[in-house]
Formats: sequence, structure tokens, C-alpha cells
Amino acid sequence: MPEELKPTMTQNFIHDFIDEDIAQGGQFQGMTVHTRFPPEPNGYLHIGHAKAIFVDFGTAEKYGGLCNLRMDDTNPTKEDVEYVEAIQEDIHWLGYDWGDRFYFASDYFEKMYEYAVELIKKGLAYVCELTPEEFREYRGDVNTPARSPWRDRPVEESLDLFARMRAGEFPNGKYTLRAKIDLASGNFNMRDPVIYRINHMHHHRQGDKWCIYPMYDFAHPIEDALEGITHSLCSLEFEDHRPLYDWVIANCPVPAKPRQIEFARLGINYTVMSKRKLRQLVEENRVSGWDDPRMPTLCGLRRRGYTPRAIRNFSERNGVSKAASTVEYAFLEHCLREDLNETAQRRMAVLRPVKLVITNYPEGQSETFTVENNPNRPEDGTREVTFSRELYIEADDFLPAPVPKYKRLYPDGPECRLKGAYVIKCTGCETDEAGNVIQINATYDPDSRGGDPADGRKIKGATIHWVDAATAVDAEIRLYDNLFTDADPDAGDKNFLDCLNPNSLEVLTGAKVEAGLAGVEAPASFQFLRQGYFCADNKDSKPGHLVFNRSVSLKDSFKF
Repeated sequence: MPEELKPTMTQNFIHDFIDEDIAQGGQFQGMTVHTRFPPEPNGYLHIGHAKAIFVDFGTAEKYGGLCNLRMDDTNPTKEDVEYVEAIQEDIHWLGYDWGDRFYFASDYFEKMYEYAVELIKKGLAYVCELTPEEFREYRGDVNTPARSPWRDRPVEESLDLFARMRAGEFPNGKYTLRAKIDLASGNFNMRDPVIYRINHMHHHRQGDKWCIYPMYDFAHPIEDALEGITHSLCSLEFEDHRPLYDWVIANCPVPAKPRQIEFARLGINYTVMSKRKLRQLVEENRVSGWDDPRMPTLCGLRRRGYTPRAIRNFSERNGVSKAASTVEYAFLEHCLREDLNETAQRRMAVLRPVKLVITNYPEGQSETFTVENNPNRPEDGTREVTFSRELYIEADDFLPAPVPKYKRLYPDGPECRLKGAYVIKCTGCETDEAGNVIQINATYDPDSRGGDPADGRKIKGATIHWVDAATAVDAEIRLYDNLFTDADPDAGDKNFLDCLNPNSLEVLTGAKVEAGLAGVEAPASFQFLRQGYFCADNKDSKPGHLVFNRSVSLKDSFKF
């Protein structure tokens, strides 16, 4: 990762634990800190995963250690190579790399099976015949232990059945393999949890080799141990699963003993983070795809114009803690706005154009003006824009009749500046048969080039952006809002689909942009003066058909 893009990861409680572990006398004294990021390849990564990526890879970087990328493909139901490739692309986009340490959980299926057989031989696992309904019935409660009539099945019988399960003799649901731990445990995860189930389904990498698959709680600690992970950093819902993680490590002959540490997931309002629900939005065509710019997926945020630095800053500034919290979406926008304000070059674009004719400007004449690309970065230089008698300005920069405090154009109103060009005064307008304004007329002061009148008079009107009609390029503009109208569409008994925002996308055609934008390609981002930050769409924009997505508005509603 380039030095200037590296996150500045502040000390947190995870680092406190690691400091203890690698210190003199600690369990990992003298060892390299080794973490992993283990996504399930059953969907695209979203902004919540960005925090986990930041924690896993960022922690390894802080300690000069290593971070593996591992596809946790133990459930073939929804897994696909498309997701595997997308996950890699997203992590690289954020600026992280796993070197040659790219693994699949399915690579360890044979070893996991051997460990399961070892547990059976030790009397620590057994084949159970309870149906899912019976399993729930016999689960017990806080005052009643769980039960299984198959718990004392002879070892040889369980070994035989487990081998036959692998051979494909039985249908889905007929048997499970359960760990024999404690049916009376107050932690229900320890009440003889299922560690293998039958699933006759094609696996995206293993094909039809397997019809039994390990449960995540059994597979995860084994994967960590086989890869030499020192610190397995997980989201908070796995805290109650940690005793099972440690039990598997203690009772299987694995080569290492990782430590699991949990932290709170990222919650963010006005969206959903469930991959199941995001997939539903895609499959029901509620959005245009996983990369729809309204989606919280990393590919959607990238398409909308979010930058890796903005997302890393967002992750860092939210902190790492045990306390679950919900972050305002406005703060994510604030982090992007903060980044783009510094880096994005400025351009002029008229989203809802109306023609402005400067009646006293010579017909057929044209001139150029030099304007800065970014006032915050002089090193970005300047560019030339053309100017002539006919321009385009925003329709809402003109009113036929004034209203209080309106300082833009109206007949006989105040003088206004055209950005970087001349001072003008509106003299009137022309309308169509329906009364719609189709042309605004104005005169200019020839002695005000650059926007400053030669006589030094004060200009009371606003500064207006514009585009030369003779050289303007057409563009499609997509204006995005929150995908949901409800700040918490997942709460209570709500149906999240009922909270969808029907106005989350507005498409403007016929917008006019500077000629210099004609050949722009994604991921270029710009501040369109007075309009917001926009990027070229990475899927639909092409020469001859420019499409710009509004990444974020100029107005910052977030307050610290």
C-alpha cells in the first residue's frame, strides 16, 4: 500500500491483548502476529466488511505481521466463483494485499474429516439421528438439559455411519455428527453442537467430491490453527462461540493454538447489512445489481465514487470496541466529502440547463478563460474554458420575478458574476407557449473580465457557473439518495422492503458539461461547482454517452 494511504490505526483493546501475548512470558512471545480475513463467498463485501478488513489487515500491518485471505467456503448453498473474484478485487481496491497467503476452507476438508474421526474415536463425537424438529424439541432450556438418545451410540457404530455419510449413502437430514461436550451447559453452543451435516450439493471448487460439510464453528478454529494464525479477530456474535472454538483447538491434534478476540460489528443507519437481504434486493430487481450505487456494497460504493481513503478513514474514526453502535450514514458521506474536497478537480456542469444569451456580446466571437483546477492544490494547475455569446446556466439561477433574498438573475435584478468570466445583468427572458422559460437574456460589462469591474463597483448578486453552448458536451446525471426512508429498516417487525425509498434515484438527461470532460473515464471524480462531487460511472459511461453519478452533495449535514 502506498505510504500516504496507509491507515493510522490507533491503539485499541485488541492491541492491548496482542501486546500482552507477544510480551515476555506471553503465549505468543517471539512470534509474528498473524491474522486472517475469512469471508464466505456467498455475496459481495459491504461497508461492514470494510471495518473487518481494516481490523484484520490493519492490525497485522501495525505489528509488522501477516494477514491471510481465506474463503470460508464450507457451505455450498450460495457460494460462487463470482463472489471469490469480487472479494479479492474489493480488498485490493482498499489497498491491502495477502501476498501468497490465499486459502480456501475447502482445501482443509480432508484434514477436518480426519479430526472428526479422531473425536469419534476419543468418545468426543457421535452420529445423531434427531430430525431438525426433534433437535429443537430436545434442546432444553436454561433449567432443562438437552437430550439425545444417540449420545451413547458405540464408537464403532458412529465411525461406520460417519464413513457411510461421507460415501453418500444417506439423504440430507438423515444424520448429523455432534460433538459430545455438555448437554447441561448454560452456553447452548456447547450442548453437543452439530459439527457435520449431510448436504448433497455441488461445491464451487470441490465439485461432487463431498456430500458432508463441516459446520463453521468446527471448521473455523481448525482453519486458523492449520494456517498458524495467532489472533483470530471476529465480530461480537462469536463471543458465545469462543468456548467451542477453544474446545475444538484443545481436542483436535492441530499444530497451533490461536486466540479468538471479538469486536463489535459496524452498524450504519438507512441501510441493511444482511447479505441475504442485499441478495434479495438484487434478485427481485429492486436495484440494478450488487454494484448499484445505492447499495452499501464496496463495489456499489466504488461505482458511486467513494475512495479507498475515505472508507479507511471512516473505519479508523469509528474505532474498535466491544460496544455495538450504529453510525450515521451522514458520517460516511462526511469522510468522502472531506477526501474529495482536497483531491477532486473542479469542473463546471449545468444539470438542468437553460440558455443564457448575452445580447451585447459580439456574434461569432469566442474567447478562453483560465480557471484553477483545485483551489486547495495549486499543483493541479489550471485549464482553459471557452466563452461565447450563448451559454447554459442552471434553470434555478433565474426567476421571472424576484423573491426575498434571491440574489441571482431576474429582469433588472442585481449584477451577477459568471464564474471566472464577466459581470452580467439580466434584461429579460423568452418563454414557450406553455409559459416555460426557454431563454434568458442579459448584457455583460466588457471591462469586467475575470469577474472584477474596472471601476471597482461592488457586485451584489451571486456568482453563477456556466458552460459555453458552442462547446458543451451532453451528459446523463444520476442523483442518488438513501435507499431506505427509514433510519432502521431492519428494526422490530418491519419488512425492510416496505421502507424502500421510491425517490432514491433521479436521472437527468441533457445536462451540459465542459468540453474537457468529453473523454473522461472512471474512476475520475470531480467537484461540479455548486452541485456536489460526481464521478464517471464505471459501467455505463463511455465516449459519446457520458454518465456521471453524484457521489455526495456539497452540503455537510454531519455534526461532530
